[in-house]
Amino acid sequence: MGFQAWCLIFVGAVAAHNLEEAIWLPDWSRRRGQRLRPVQDAPFRLAVIVFTLLAGLCAWLPRTELPGSAYPVSGYALAMLINALVPHLAFTVVDRRYMPGTAIAMLLVAPAAIALLMSAFRKGRVTIASFLVTGPLVALALAGLIPLLIAAGSRLVRQDGS
Repeated sequence: MGFQAWCLIFVGAVAAHNLEEAIWLPDWSRRRGQRLRPVQDAPFRLAVIVFTLLAGLCAWLPRTELPGSAYPVSGYALAMLINALVPHLAFTVVDRRYMPGTAIAMLLVAPAAIALLMSAFRKGRVTIASFLVTGPLVALALAGLIPLLIAAGSRLVRQDGS
């Protein structure tokens, strides 16, 4: 299977994962207790929508064949691999309660991300040396977006409710 096909499969897996989180994670975070700050439904769902669209954009970029265009989706794949393990699998094991998104992350997202990365390296779309720099940078940028998008969503909800 080609790199572009793995990009599409990866985006589909991310969308399914994000849908599960959008539906059940806000309530799960409120029931979890003091160890995790609860997320509100609307701001979290806005962030999930943006992240899903961003995954689609990152997966589309390599179609342009521009130099370096495969690095954003490869970094996104790394971020989702990490996300599958921490927090999803870690919280599920530690709490002995299912964290929304864990099953899809482990069964769909992680295998798709691994296949995407293997294809990217094998086809020469991404070099390991460059990925060791860009992969973590993309993952950190995505992680940094989470609180910003939730804060923006909270402001939008407050403005709408005023």
